[in-house]
Amino acid sequence: MARRLSNVVGFDDAPFPRHAREVRLIGTVCARTRLDGVLSSVVTRDGDDATDRMIELVRGSHFDGHIQAVLLQGIAVAGFNVVDIHRLSESLERPVLVVARRAPNLEAIRQALERTGEGWDAKWRLIEAAGPMERLALPPRLLASEVWVQRAGLDLVEALDLCLVTNLHGALPEPLRLAHLIAGGVTTGESRGRA
Repeated sequence: MARRLSNVVGFDDAPFPRHAREVRLIGTVCARTRLDGVLSSVVTRDGDDATDRMIELVRGSHFDGHIQAVLLQGIAVAGFNVVDIHRLSESLERPVLVVARRAPNLEAIRQALERTGEGWDAKWRLIEAAGPMERLALPPRLLASEVWVQRAGLDLVEALDLCLVTNLHGALPEPLRLAHLIAGGVTTGESRGRA
């Protein structure tokens, strides 16, 4: 029997200029699609502190006891600050689901990561350790026919259920859409684009 995971936090980074050293990270805490709270911090652009920051945000919040899963829009924030999804899942003792609209071009990602310089190979190992992205078929009521996921601490059936219970109408779960909109709005003065 698959677990019903409906109370989640979705993390996304804010837009940032090329010269930025720190990037705003927003977490939206939702019960299904209802926004219950917002978490906020900063991470280093192309750094290695995203996993620790997410753990601190969840553990340090009064939402810690309610959050059942973590959603990420992509495995990296703030450029190439790669999240260790397995350590995040183990530290928080709850599943982590990475959601993307399309499967990534891993060779292009590796080449871009190599250009970031020292420490790129450790980040590449985190991307490899997360496993290949898996296609999830979505029901016809949603605007997209599929999303791609990586997961830690949950099976594919639970991943699909989590996407469905946290989705209003688009491709991405609502907590990720909200985190994207809030991050853009607080950083640039207004939200732009789609999540």
